[in-house]
Amino acid sequence: MNLERCSGVLLHPTSLPGRFGVGSFDQEAYDWIDFLEASQQTVWQVLPLGPTSYGDSPYQSFSTHAGNPYLIGLIRMVRDGLLEESDLAGARPFPGGQVDFGGLFHWKLPLLKKAAARFEASAEGNPLASEFQAFCRDEAWWLEDYALFMALKDAFDSQAWNHWPEALRLRQAEALEEARSRHAQALHAHRFMQWVFDRQWKDLRAYANQRGIRIMGDLPIFVAMDSADAWTQTGLFHFDQHNQPTVVAGVPPDYFSATGQLWGNPLYRWDRMRQTGYRWWIDRLRSALARHDLVRIDHFRGFAAYWEVPAEAETAVQGRWVQGPGADFFRTLQSELGADLPIVAEDLGDITQDVLDLRDEFGLPGMKVLQFGFGGRADNLFLPHNYTEPFVAYSGTHDNDTSRGWYESSSTPQERDHFRRYFATDGREAAWTMIRGVFGSVARVAIVPLQDLLEVGAEGRMNLPGRAEGNWQWRFQAEDLRPGLAERLAEMSRLYGREREKPARIEPQEDPAQSAS
Repeated sequence: MNLERCSGVLLHPTSLPGRFGVGSFDQEAYDWIDFLEASQQTVWQVLPLGPTSYGDSPYQSFSTHAGNPYLIGLIRMVRDGLLEESDLAGARPFPGGQVDFGGLFHWKLPLLKKAAARFEASAEGNPLASEFQAFCRDEAWWLEDYALFMALKDAFDSQAWNHWPEALRLRQAEALEEARSRHAQALHAHRFMQWVFDRQWKDLRAYANQRGIRIMGDLPIFVAMDSADAWTQTGLFHFDQHNQPTVVAGVPPDYFSATGQLWGNPLYRWDRMRQTGYRWWIDRLRSALARHDLVRIDHFRGFAAYWEVPAEAETAVQGRWVQGPGADFFRTLQSELGADLPIVAEDLGDITQDVLDLRDEFGLPGMKVLQFGFGGRADNLFLPHNYTEPFVAYSGTHDNDTSRGWYESSSTPQERDHFRRYFATDGREAAWTMIRGVFGSVARVAIVPLQDLLEVGAEGRMNLPGRAEGNWQWRFQAEDLRPGLAERLAEMSRLYGREREKPARIEPQEDPAQSAS
């Protein structure tokens, strides 16, 4: 991937400020882009943008193509005539510092469905009706299956698809046709929400690109068991004759968990994927790159070998390594998407030489996480003096504690001592010491979570792997971007040669932040 020396910030849109219980594509998102521009950043990295299921993890989505309706900006919908101001007047009181997933489920989703019904009733005279119809026509290849999947989940009280009645679980044609007729209004509502998400995200991305900021997306290697993808493509997964998984994904015991991580995702039948020329994956990546400028593929090592766990297992300990599709898969991607794949390989964890060889054969930058650098000796590959140029360096990721939290509570006394000696510091401003460490390294791209810029402690951790509840909730407040913060970050970029090239900004004829149309 050809990317100049630059830097950026990791922040999921749910963590943006706003009135209605979650970050969204309202004005606060445009203010965030302005902050990145002012602070000389070039990359905004986000987590997966798909609709989330129980547990609220963006890595367990109902669809690999759909967008999360929680992110839809309600004030922008009012501006576009898709909601009335009075619809927002009765909003429940939401907490400011964290995402209220339960409140969103019970308030925002019904509000969006109400807007969908109103839009359908007024479609004949609505100037946006043709745009909606064009979206439904162009995206029908995934949208129709997704809308039916979600309508059926609504009808079956959120029950997972592999527990639906057999005729629907096995996608018998007559049952599907009857369901489309019975749940027509629900199908419309889910199409409508995806259209609104798509138009708002495109406006926001255009606003970022016009200011020289690229968006790095995140693509989980596996899909959720309870997803439209698994329901519609059962032949591509290890399922039995009843469409129940026989083996599932996970990782063996590692830094994060003594019993490994039992993810539960269905595993691919790579032999059948190969027979189709990996068409499902190519479509998936095209969809991701239509939404982002580049993508990080989570758990890249699964393309070389993946950890297969029996479906009935209670932990990931009793698994085995199984060979993945390897170089054949990436050669096919190159023939379809171009030789210079805009992909970052998440190559953390139990990494073997075949994983490194696969990454390097196709010129994909890997990752370095500075927090992992202080548990060993000077040859630790996560220490900045051991980095090489084609990497993306992080102070920490969404799976780590914040840098301040790491220093104050998550690290061992030996790690803290090593950290202080390595950076010749007394430990004060540990987060900014970490930021300086990755910005000053030779890694081509340096990314830091916003929590580190704000020097947030362990309370700002986004995810603790293995913890079932309490993740993905952190949000910042607008006043947290205090005066001087943008300039301090800009100075760090200038000091280490990561500032934006001039001229970076291309003035649009009409500012999407004002029109959002």
